[in-house]
Amino acid sequence: MKHQGSIGVFDSGYGGLTVLKEIVKKLPQYNYVYLGDNARAPYGNRSFDTVYQYTQECVEWFFNHGCYLVILACNTASAKALRTIQQKFIAIQHPNKRVLGVIRPTTEIIGNYTLSNHIGILATNGTISSNSYPIEISKFFPNVIVHQQACPMWVPLIENNEHNSKGADFFVKEYINALDKQNPNIDTILLACTHYPLIINKIKEYTPIGTKIITQGEIVADSLMQYLHKHNELEKLCSKDFKQHFYTTDSIVEFDKYASLFYGEKISSKHCNLNSSIS
Repeated sequence: MKHQGSIGVFDSGYGGLTVLKEIVKKLPQYNYVYLGDNARAPYGNRSFDTVYQYTQECVEWFFNHGCYLVILACNTASAKALRTIQQKFIAIQHPNKRVLGVIRPTTEIIGNYTLSNHIGILATNGTISSNSYPIEISKFFPNVIVHQQACPMWVPLIENNEHNSKGADFFVKEYINALDKQNPNIDTILLACTHYPLIINKIKEYTPIGTKIITQGEIVADSLMQYLHKHNELEKLCSKDFKQHFYTTDSIVEFDKYASLFYGEKISSKHCNLNSSIS
């Protein structure tokens, strides 16, 4: 296989690169393959069935390339598709492989950050409508009250490199104010979309002083490290040559241009054809 033993990292577009960046910092020795399904992005407003179909196709692409472990570094895919993929696709067709998401590791610890027991969630429409965060947080922190706010304009602004414009400030302020109006006792805000770290400074500018802003990259990286430590049989299958490879289902020129904003360094990608087992 082309990338035998590499750890797959998937997102509908660029956002998962902020997660991969933190994973590589924490676990640089492993080989990684990143796939952005840019041709069909964004996933945020798509139906559960469509997100499941797209995500399954991409997961199968990773498996066909030799990956035994895939991280869905996409909140929408984790919210709308992960559980079904684990139960109906992995368990039946690929029992020796694993697919993990970003929601579970985040919800396991997010309650430790709040003193008021009021947490705000900023995310895409898809993640908010799934109600995944309130459901999962309640399992670990039943006393925590979760307030959610969809931010549909943030991803388009970021992916069109308009997030530093004055126009972006309007939408950042609008959504932050809408969340604050839900409850002024919110002292912790989770950025439940992997794009949002790119506008974290603007978010901080419009949030009340002292509010904790939590991103997911380091959380997911720590969780992956613990997972590999617990599952030694899977860890032994992971190749360790300190390499990263990048694929997109859309234009490699566009991907390479914008991916560096998320990853923090220049990227050279290849095109992926999901209809081909090897591309």
